[in-house]
Amino acid sequence: MPFGKSKSAPETTRLLEELGVSARDFSKAGLAALERIAAERDALAATADRDALTPTFNRRAFMRELHRTMSEVERYKTPAAVLFVDLDGLKALNDQYGHASGDAVLKHLGRLLSDSVRESDVVGRLGGDEFGVILNRATAEEARAKAQSLSEKINASTIIHAGVAHRVGASFGVHAILSVEDPEVAVARADEAMYAEKHARKLQSQAFAAF
Repeated sequence: MPFGKSKSAPETTRLLEELGVSARDFSKAGLAALERIAAERDALAATADRDALTPTFNRRAFMRELHRTMSEVERYKTPAAVLFVDLDGLKALNDQYGHASGDAVLKHLGRLLSDSVRESDVVGRLGGDEFGVILNRATAEEARAKAQSLSEKINASTIIHAGVAHRVGASFGVHAILSVEDPEVAVARADEAMYAEKHARKLQSQAFAAF
């Protein structure tokens, strides 16, 4: 195909727009070099967005995506929700089996969450044993159902590390996104919902034991 009629890669097009120049300003070799630079830049940006341990976004990237989701909710009036996920029992597991086992559990949870949501959804590690999930175009009812489904998957999963089988659980909080708000506030509200759910479960367990 003659030069000038080929399509530039999306990342190259973005770079050309940022530079304020046209592909016609470059030779074929020059454009190829730009394509390599743009691809490497995008790869570095993607790496900067990833959590250091798990196959998920890091907190900074997750908050950016949450703000983007809020803007879409505000503009298109579509529903969305954020889930706060707290892994139960990780400290005890670290104390008994070491942090390598704890890291294996975190990696497993990151993969499980990522594999259990749609491509349009976002999973991020917020810190320690806490994760967040952005459910795009999901009502509060759908988000609660998804949280229940994810909880059941986690509770039913087994992680084998160094020949030892580990089982952990997770607590979930759901916050429906209705408009643009501070992403940190939205996550805090989902966190509060998680603690309320965990507290209610604890009270129910105590009542059952007393009975």
